[in-house]
Amino acid sequence: MGMIKSFLRGAGLFLLLVAFLAAWIVLPWQALLAVALLFALWMAFTRSGRQAASVTWVGVGTLRQRLGASSVVVIGIAGVVGVLVALLAMAEGYRHTVSNSGSTDTAIVLRGGSSAELMSVLARDAITTIERAPEIARDAEGRPLASAEIVVSANVPRKDGEDGSVTLRGVGDMAWAVRPNLKLVEGRRFETGRRELVVGRGAHRQFADMDVGSELRLGNQTWTVVGVFESNDAMASEMWGDAEVVSAAYRRGSSRASVFARLTSPDAFNAFKATLAADPRLQVEADTTLDYFSKQSEQLTTVLRWIGIVVGSIMAIGAVFGALNTMFATVAARAREIATLRAIGFRGLPVVVAVMLETMLLALLGGVLGGLLAWLVFNGYTASTLAGGVASLSFEFKVSAGLLWEGLKWALAIGFVGGLFPALRAATLPVTDALRAM
Repeated sequence: MGMIKSFLRGAGLFLLLVAFLAAWIVLPWQALLAVALLFALWMAFTRSGRQAASVTWVGVGTLRQRLGASSVVVIGIAGVVGVLVALLAMAEGYRHTVSNSGSTDTAIVLRGGSSAELMSVLARDAITTIERAPEIARDAEGRPLASAEIVVSANVPRKDGEDGSVTLRGVGDMAWAVRPNLKLVEGRRFETGRRELVVGRGAHRQFADMDVGSELRLGNQTWTVVGVFESNDAMASEMWGDAEVVSAAYRRGSSRASVFARLTSPDAFNAFKATLAADPRLQVEADTTLDYFSKQSEQLTTVLRWIGIVVGSIMAIGAVFGALNTMFATVAARAREIATLRAIGFRGLPVVVAVMLETMLLALLGGVLGGLLAWLVFNGYTASTLAGGVASLSFEFKVSAGLLWEGLKWALAIGFVGGLFPALRAATLPVTDALRAM
């Protein structure tokens, strides 16, 4: 019978943990705030709640005497939250940079079956047909706001002395009109027919010989950097040159990789896609640039998030054991005190709540500390990775309020798991044994 009771008790605890963690992950912050408010009302207006508040106050008051042991919990959880938020900030920064490259009123057209620009080839006659689509906006002179572009990967030295890869985009004058967010911040635009480059701010930070007036060796030709632009998106990691010159240098003929087109309105995309699909001469696929770049960032963002979750989970297990050891030692040290409280009428529930609250408080401090450190160290930190598996993409870590809240939820979950078992131990400790133990 005793074994059955132990088994049922263990199964119940396991189900309680699973239910708590599931609710903690799923519930929005508004629901969690409502639960916290109800808990505060319980502590303020019920006998058990007031008992729990009294025991909690006594336990918190003795934290200075247990500063070393308590610091283990705080620092351990701070480490978990700091690493987790930093890794998730990397994923968020990458996703934000790539996704910010698109809009709903701009379309990109690739050859059918191509998942990225580097894999796409569009013939000149196909480009001409695409530019005639009535859904493409026109400028004051009646020219379609469409930019046929070529994309190649160029090897250039990084500032650390290692070789790197950067996207070289061949464009025409219309590329600037299609992307009004792109601003020249240094120098001038390249001149048509000359081996001149304008470089993005991200590429300028990462690669050597990117200052205005510098010369770059691309293939067997020398190019001159004449300008630097800022776009606050993935384009900032690229170099731009005249499309005809880039095509000749890399022997691409008259073909292009893609066509970027500004539409008459965001609602015109479906009609634009239908126009292209209805032309039997075209074997192309169209997307809004917002959807296209979101898809480009999706896979790596998911990988980075899973890395953060896996690493955070491994560290969290260690933090849970640290919390368990600390709180079990605390319960043992306060065994007579807890037994005395129970002997004079305090119930088991207030004792459980008090130990849990003490652990959750330490977890909260660790979560705040870890989130603060992650924000101070990593928010705005510039890094680079591979874009589409070929060229380097420069982006900034983005420690958002949502990520800080996610880190805090992890900290409190660790505190809950780490405090539950010591709390139950304190509530079920035989009173007579505890009083005789000291």
